[in-house]
Amino acid sequence: MQGAGGPRGRGQSPGRMGALGQPWLIRLTYLLTTLELTCLFMQFSILPYLSRRLGLDSVAFGHLQTAFGMLQLLGGPVFGRFADQRGARAALTLSFLAASAFYLLLAASCSPALPGTYLLFASRLPSALMHGLPAAQMVITDLSEPEERPAALGRLGLCFGVGVILGSLLGGTLSTTCGMECPTVVALVANLLGAGLSATCIPTSTKPADAEAAPPGGPQASVFDLKAIARLLLLPGVLRVFLVKVVSGFPSGLFMVMFSIISMDFFQLEAAQAGYLMSFFGVLQMVTQGLVIGQLSSHFSEEALLRASVLVFVLVGLAMAMMTSVFHFCLLVPGLVFSLCTLNVVTDSMLTKAVPAADTGTMLGLCASVQPLTRTLGPTLGGLLYRSFGVPVFGHVQAAVNFLLLLIIWREPTPRKRDKVQ
Repeated sequence: MQGAGGPRGRGQSPGRMGALGQPWLIRLTYLLTTLELTCLFMQFSILPYLSRRLGLDSVAFGHLQTAFGMLQLLGGPVFGRFADQRGARAALTLSFLAASAFYLLLAASCSPALPGTYLLFASRLPSALMHGLPAAQMVITDLSEPEERPAALGRLGLCFGVGVILGSLLGGTLSTTCGMECPTVVALVANLLGAGLSATCIPTSTKPADAEAAPPGGPQASVFDLKAIARLLLLPGVLRVFLVKVVSGFPSGLFMVMFSIISMDFFQLEAAQAGYLMSFFGVLQMVTQGLVIGQLSSHFSEEALLRASVLVFVLVGLAMAMMTSVFHFCLLVPGLVFSLCTLNVVTDSMLTKAVPAADTGTMLGLCASVQPLTRTLGPTLGGLLYRSFGVPVFGHVQAAVNFLLLLIIWREPTPRKRDKVQ
């Protein structure tokens, strides 16, 4: 049984890796991830204003967000299993094609001659298959050593940060200067380009040859086999880390789901100003995931970083409860970004080390379902909390939940770094 510390390219044949070679493949994966996230945040930046133009109230907007989150929640684990069985090329191509359909419907909803509200809700349907980031994480996981994985996954945060910055700026700028439909058309063209690059340049599979999802010639479980997906959570050390990931980040996720409404109502920001704020958020995320986490992971254990992220969540929650202006929010954003980035990168790294190499895509698909879970429950729960108690309640909930969680994980430390199961 081979440990995780074997040679990085173990068992990889040239046909599996493709003609680009590993360094270029990793760079291309980063590029495709940046492209996908830039388009996604362009959509996020214009969606509240498009919804308002179509006459949707806050309740209908919440239903729109809930539909998006529910579809991604249901599609994440299945897409991850599809990526394990069909390979990186099929997974990335499918994600970009689904995103192209998403932006085509969204662009159509901007036309006054078409039933915009129905098309806007219909545009949520392809989101069940829009999981380019987990597919990219699977590629990086398959090609990185376990000890290098936090830094490698953290560098995907550079892509996320660039996506936040460019997407927020382009979304606000293009919608202001060229009309609401312009960002959606640009995103449509970009995703068609991404689908072409994925289909032609990404190898069929990036997994080691000794990590096939099923023995050659043997029966292969269905992509929709929920038991095969759920069994990963029963492996040693997996369920506990997964629950920490879900519970710790949920309160801040509620705030981020409601942020578009809070930025308009509480902070009184225009679309361009909200875009600048999200760009600031993106810069901090780039620095944290691209530089800070890599350095910290080389000096501290993953358990220590996990505890640190939960502790900072507590402190940020207390500060958020006293926040009264956008300036105060800018002061606490660095702590919030540090906690979110560290929690996500460290837990993803720990969970992919705890499952067999053939199941890393499925595990990352489960991890990718955490954020959609927040987007599914967030609009309803977050809207109720916001209307009843105002913005400070998000800080109170975040501080209380993470304080209790910190007490639990301090008494029972998370499993220490181990070799990946083969």
